[in-house]
Amino acid sequence: MKISPMDIQQQQFKGKMLGGLDPEDVDSFLQLVAGEMEELIRENNDLKERLNRNATAMAEMEARESQLRETMLAAQRITEEMKANAQKEAHLMISEAELKGERIIADAENKLVQLNNQIQDLRRDKLQFESGFKNLLDTYYKLLALDK
Repeated sequence: MKISPMDIQQQQFKGKMLGGLDPEDVDSFLQLVAGEMEELIRENNDLKERLNRNATAMAEMEARESQLRETMLAAQRITEEMKANAQKEAHLMISEAELKGERIIADAENKLVQLNNQIQDLRRDKLQFESGFKNLLDTYYKLLALDK
């Protein structure tokens, strides 16, 4: 039987002959109240313990949440840094490729100038050879014409 505060306030004990209370009634009522109080105290302690466990679990979850947020922010920063580094590397590779392309073009233009100079030299040599050979033939022709 559950005892309410009202039950305690309204409890009346049978009187004894000399105006006193029946000790057995008082003792049984006190036993009942003590049992109820023990149960309430035990329940209260259980609830406090559950509250403490829940508070601890909640603090752990909040700590994990904080760590997770920090980890996510760190991952985001690392991702952004990696992206920036990749872009820098790509720009550097493009710049190097452009420089290499410019060098190749400059080398090709230099080679073209050298080849054109060689062609001019060969043409000049050819003209000199042809002129010298013609002069030689003319000289032999004149010598042959004199012998006749």
